[in-house]
Amino acid sequence: MLAITFLFLCVIGRLFYVQIIWGEDLQEKAIDQWTREIPVIASRGKILDAKGVVLADNDDTYTVFVRKKAVKNIEKLAQTLSTVLDMDYSYVYNRLTTTISSEITVKKQVSKENISKLLNENLKGVYYSRDNTRIYPYNELLSNVLGFTSSDGKGQSGLELYYDKYLSGIDGEILYETDIVGVEINEGKASYVPATNGLNIKLTIDYDVQQLCETAMEEALEIHKAKSAQIIVLDPSCGAIRGLSIKPTFNLNEVPRDDLTALNSLGRNGIICDVYEPGSTFKVLTAAANLEEYLNGNPKAFAPEKVYNSSRYRVIDGRKVKCWSDHKNGKHAGLTLQGGLNNSCNPIFVDIAMSLGKETMYKYIEKFNYGSVTGVDFNGESQGMVLPVSAVQNVDLCRIAFGQTIAVTGLQLAAATSSAINGGVYYTPYFVSEIYSEDGIVAEIIEPKKKGRVISEKASKILSEMLEKVVSEGSGKQAYIENYKVAGKTGVFGLTCVIIAMKKRGIMA
Repeated sequence: MLAITFLFLCVIGRLFYVQIIWGEDLQEKAIDQWTREIPVIASRGKILDAKGVVLADNDDTYTVFVRKKAVKNIEKLAQTLSTVLDMDYSYVYNRLTTTISSEITVKKQVSKENISKLLNENLKGVYYSRDNTRIYPYNELLSNVLGFTSSDGKGQSGLELYYDKYLSGIDGEILYETDIVGVEINEGKASYVPATNGLNIKLTIDYDVQQLCETAMEEALEIHKAKSAQIIVLDPSCGAIRGLSIKPTFNLNEVPRDDLTALNSLGRNGIICDVYEPGSTFKVLTAAANLEEYLNGNPKAFAPEKVYNSSRYRVIDGRKVKCWSDHKNGKHAGLTLQGGLNNSCNPIFVDIAMSLGKETMYKYIEKFNYGSVTGVDFNGESQGMVLPVSAVQNVDLCRIAFGQTIAVTGLQLAAATSSAINGGVYYTPYFVSEIYSEDGIVAEIIEPKKKGRVISEKASKILSEMLEKVVSEGSGKQAYIENYKVAGKTGVFGLTCVIIAMKKRGIMA
C-alpha cells in the first residue's frame, strides 16, 4: 500500500508539474509544431509638417515566403519566382534547397503587380505578407532631419531613429494549422493577430519655410561656389524649429548605402553635430552680459553711451589682440557699444570682457547654454567646446569675447541669440510638436520648454534695438528688408551670419 501510494503521488506530482508549471511552455511548443506563422507588418507612422504636409510615407509592398515542405516541384517554383521577381535563378534555387529553415524569405518589398502575377500562378507553398517601403515624397527635402530607415523598416538616422519606438508600431501575425512536416491542412483553421500601426509625428517644421531654406542654400552654393551651406530657422518665442537645410545632401529615396563615406558626409546634420568658432556672432552674448550687468548696477560694466578707445589693438599679457579693421582714416573712432556692434569692432568687446572678468563672462556663457547640449530631440548633438574657467588666461578671455577660442554648434548659436532678443528666456529647441495615431487620437503633445532666463526683459529690448541698427546702419545692411524690422549680427567664418527678422506678428531667428 505504501508503494502504491508513493507511485500514485509521483504520478500526481508529475501531472501537476506538466500541466501547471510546465504547461504554458508546452503549449507554446505545441503551437509552434502544429502551426506556421506569416508576419503581419505594422504600417510605419507618417511624418508630417506643422500644417499636415506628409514628409515621410509608406508604399504598400509585400514579402514573399516559401514553405518548402509544401512544394512539390522546387525547380519549377524557383524558375517561376526568379522570372516574376526578376531574381537570379541559381540564387533562388539555392535558397530553396539549402536553407534549413522550414519557412524561407525569398524577397522583400515586392510590388502589388508582381504579387498579382504570382497569385495567378496558384503556387503551392508560397505565401505573402504586407511589408512597408518607406517613401519620401519630396526626395532631398529635410534629408538631414528626417533621416532614413533600414530595409526592414527600422529607423537608422535622424528623426526616423530618434522617434523609432513611436513610428514602428507592433507587428501581428497569421497562424496556419499544419501537419507534422509543415504542410498546411486543407480544413485547418487560421488565426489572425492584427498589427498595431505606428504613430504619426507632427513636426514644428513649416513646409513653406523649408522650401525657402532649400532654395536659398542652393543659390548660396551656386553663387558663392561654396563647399557647403547651412541654414536654420528658429522661432525664439517657443524654440520650435521651422526650417533646416544643409547642402549638398542626398535623395532620401536613393540612400547611398553602398558608399558609407558619402552617406556619413551627406547625411550628417552639421548644424546640430558639428562645432566651429562662432566669430563675431558671439558678440551678441558679450553685449548682453554687459547690458545686464550695467542695469544691475555692476560698476565694472560699461554704460551703453560710453565711448571706447579707438586703438586697433589691445595689449593683453604682453600679446596684441587686434581688430579685423585697420582703423585707418578714423575708422572705428569714437564708437559706443552701438557703434561696436555696427562695425563689429573687436577691441570694444575685449574691453568689456576684461572689465567684467572671467567669472562674470562664464556666468553668461553658462546661462546661454554654451558648452552644453541644447536638449533638442535629435541624436548625436554636440555640446560644443568651452575651456574650463580654471584654465582660461586673460588672452583667452579676450578672444572668447569676440567668438574665438570657443566652439559652438549652429543650433546653440541660434538658440542663444534667440534668447537674447525674445525677452531674455532660453527655450529648448525641438522638432516634434505632437504624436498621434492614424485615427487622430493624440498620444502626446510636446509643449515648449523654458530652460531659464538669460537676461532681463529690459536688457533684451535694448539689445534687440541695437541689433536692428546693425542691419539698418551697420555691417548687416545686406540683410535689410524694407517694411520689416530686421535685427542681426554678422560674423565672418566662411559665409555665416545670424539674422533675426522681427515681424509685426512674431519673431523669427
